Amino acid sequence: MRRLSPLLLPLFALLASAGQALAQSDPMAGTRLEFQAAYAAAGAATAGAAVAPDSDALRAYPLYPYLQAARLRQRIADPAAAGEIDAFLKQHGAAPYARALRRNWLMSLAGDRAWEPYLAAYREDVDDTIAARCNALAARVALGRMDGLADVATSTYLTPKSLPPACDPAFDWLRSQGLLTPALIERRARLALGAGEAGLARFLARSLPETQAAPINQWASLIESPRTAVDALIANPQRPVEKEALVDGWTRFARADAEGAAAKFPQLVQARGFDARAASPFAIAVALPFSWSRDPRALPFFALGDPADFDERAHEWHVRAALWAGDWARAARAIDAMPEALRNQNRWRYWSARAAERLGNGDAARASYAAVLPTDNWYAALAAARLGQPFAPTPQPLPRDSAEYDRAATSPEMIRTRELILCDLDSEANAEWRAALEAMTPAQQTQAVRLASSWGWHLQAIAAAAKLGQFNDYDLLYPRPFDAEVSRAAQQTGLPPSLIYAIIRQESLFRADAASSAGALGLMQLLPSTAQATARKAGLPSPTRASLLQPPVNVPLGSSFLDSLLDRFDDQWPLAIASYNAGPGAAQRWLATGPVETDVWVENIPFNETRAYVQRVHWHSLVFDWLAARKPRDTSAWLGTVRPPQPAG
Repeated sequence: MRRLSPLLLPLFALLASAGQALAQSDPMAGTRLEFQAAYAAAGAATAGAAVAPDSDALRAYPLYPYLQAARLRQRIADPAAAGEIDAFLKQHGAAPYARALRRNWLMSLAGDRAWEPYLAAYREDVDDTIAARCNALAARVALGRMDGLADVATSTYLTPKSLPPACDPAFDWLRSQGLLTPALIERRARLALGAGEAGLARFLARSLPETQAAPINQWASLIESPRTAVDALIANPQRPVEKEALVDGWTRFARADAEGAAAKFPQLVQARGFDARAASPFAIAVALPFSWSRDPRALPFFALGDPADFDERAHEWHVRAALWAGDWARAARAIDAMPEALRNQNRWRYWSARAAERLGNGDAARASYAAVLPTDNWYAALAAARLGQPFAPTPQPLPRDSAEYDRAATSPEMIRTRELILCDLDSEANAEWRAALEAMTPAQQTQAVRLASSWGWHLQAIAAAAKLGQFNDYDLLYPRPFDAEVSRAAQQTGLPPSLIYAIIRQESLFRADAASSAGALGLMQLLPSTAQATARKAGLPSPTRASLLQPPVNVPLGSSFLDSLLDRFDDQWPLAIASYNAGPGAAQRWLATGPVETDVWVENIPFNETRAYVQRVHWHSLVFDWLAARKPRDTSAWLGTVRPPQPAG
């Protein structure tokens, strides 16, 4: 019999000793340590390794199913384990701790072409990956279970993305039954074109008659090389082209080269014989990238657009272009032309008030500003400043229900979630949390938000509250868990603590070990290169990747970096905050040659993410300030201008 690795023995001894010390304050502490050791051993074990007997306490521990599943995953290749795995999956179904085992077990069965047990284990409502679904279809083909197969295989086929090889048997069966018709292939090819998947569309077109393949390949060319394809259609006015394909290719051309598209626009209109109505979507496609770069030519191109062709984005950027140009009458008309639901958003109610004020209609402006005030956001704070009054948020505490709170706290799912957090199994904790929330009523979910907050699990609490449409319980949703680090950084840099906390909340939602796909780390989401450069400049120790996940390292460096951005941009918050998100080069490019009103400049930030980021960081800072003093705040500074920084003297 194989023995456990000797490397694990000191760990068991250490954990046992620590468990004795913790047991007095935390009844599950000792068992938790026993679980962690056993779980680590299960992950490190090789197939056939001996497992020490589990104590009664471990068997009763809430996370014991995770240990069982981990051990069974190690035994998937062992035929003798098949019965145990099948029994475990039948008992635990869709539970989060069973999902990895289910996925691995199904992959193993599919690899062995064990189709009977595959279909017995497969659950459509749980095993929702495309590979699992296609393997189930392959199993039905192999076993001759054809009832309803054509409909399911066809719906699987009609996807705009490439599919894994596991799907081939089902599609081969469709072909053998004469069901993979040219019409069906064309439908999928056009779905692929709509998703920009030109390569897949071309591949599918190979099996089509030329009359069906030609327009698909032409559209693919408009996706792959829009300028070249558009030039060819201008040079050959008689060449047929589907309007949807031409609009798609032209839009791609305009986004890549607005100048070129503007120059080609008259040629396109003449060559294709467009009247004003037909030319409209092509004009709007040029107007949009011009508006994103704050080019005054956006407005003339928007003027060529037919109202029926304006979608939400075109409506919004039409207004922004008018604001940037200072054409308040045009902005008012553009807002009036919006669909009612869009026009009544807080953003556009504020700008309608601004336009009314600039056009001399003070009564209408004041009424609109007053309507925005209770909405608690960037625009509400601006509206208060426009009215010349201080602003205070309107707290809306989440309802308290002691009975529901206790039920949530004592539910098996939440107990497992809490234990997973304490065991540093974050991804598993998140999966348990999501599964628990899905099974709750909204009233129970509200109490779960309180529960997560009490654990210091702020990211999940805030995200869950947002899904419930709850944003204004400021005491709960604006915690200050890093006061020592933030206070120290504020003293070192002179930054307001509220601004540092605002960046932390927006960047990481208070998660110290946050790591982005771009490589940014920690509470203030610093790239290692940025952190190292900042440390050199600030005279701080050079950080490692691991140290950037520690608040005492991350917060001073992030604050110093923000302070350097404020220095670079003459203490202009909107520019520094935009730079923190998009980089100082981008913020510099977005500047005009002279001063621009702050709200107009922020509204015209071309990146939706950065615009929202600037607005939210301002708002978060205001809320943190308000929480500290519980007095209305003066937001008149938000009404200044954004201007190019003075050259360094």
